[in-house]
Amino acid sequence: MSDDAARDAAARDAAEEASAFSHPPVEPDSTAAYGDHPDQVIDFYAPREPADSAEKAQVPLVVVLHGGAWRSPYDRRHLTPFADYLARRGFAVANVEYRRGALIPAQADGADGGTGPVSGRWPDTFDDVAAAFDALPALVHDVLPRADPRRTVITGHSAGGHLALWAAARHVLPPDSPWRTDRPAPLRGVVALAPIADFHIARKLEVCGGAVSQLMGGDDMFAERQPYADPALLLPTGIATTLVQGRTDIVVPQAVAEAYAEAAAKAGEVVGLTLLEDVGHFPLIDPAADACAVVAEEIAQLAW
Repeated sequence: MSDDAARDAAARDAAEEASAFSHPPVEPDSTAAYGDHPDQVIDFYAPREPADSAEKAQVPLVVVLHGGAWRSPYDRRHLTPFADYLARRGFAVANVEYRRGALIPAQADGADGGTGPVSGRWPDTFDDVAAAFDALPALVHDVLPRADPRRTVITGHSAGGHLALWAAARHVLPPDSPWRTDRPAPLRGVVALAPIADFHIARKLEVCGGAVSQLMGGDDMFAERQPYADPALLLPTGIATTLVQGRTDIVVPQAVAEAYAEAAAKAGEVVGLTLLEDVGHFPLIDPAADACAVVAEEIAQLAW
């Protein structure tokens, strides 16, 4: 890519990010804890369609996981407009928070006096996502009576897309994994949005400034922990999966999604890959963008 093309791509990405983050946060209808830590909470949004003769009909449940490179500056608040958008499309929505990496000195000796984000907290990030999904059926029963758990779709953006794929693959984790389940989750499917879905490729491309290695606890731990965390190694899942990816995404490039789809094919599983022209990383969760309507339709195709 030429210097001019790189500048144009960066400017476009910045504009798309600004649009996605321009929407005011939308307060949930209720919030419930699944643990004692302040980040161990789930926000719930009831379906917004007009009340009529179908008022008490059950609707699909969409579980959303926010992105932000598993880093603490990015929490579920930036995904609340997207959660509300799905609720206005008639879904019940659960927006999951989880523990993320903290800020630490950018240099060990503190020479520059700055701070830098570290991605994820091993094993806390994974502990939380597993605990949230284990607690979800009972919480949904209490706070979202119209949600039909038999029609659950998981979606997530970027790092949240990774966690969505991982949560759906817990039954194929290594036998000694503390997060492994003895059967597949009762899901209609997964719609992963620009997911960090293949750790080998994401690490090679230095996605989000080396976020994958940080999530694993550093390069020294990467090979040991990768089988417990990398969705591309947790295949086949037997669960319907679609990836939605912008072709002009410079944050999590298209090659990452393609690598996951190829790994799935080699494992004997067909994974859908919807590539959107002239779309970058952030329009997928921006209610003002056409790409967000495509995402909602992909979810609906699995859920209804």
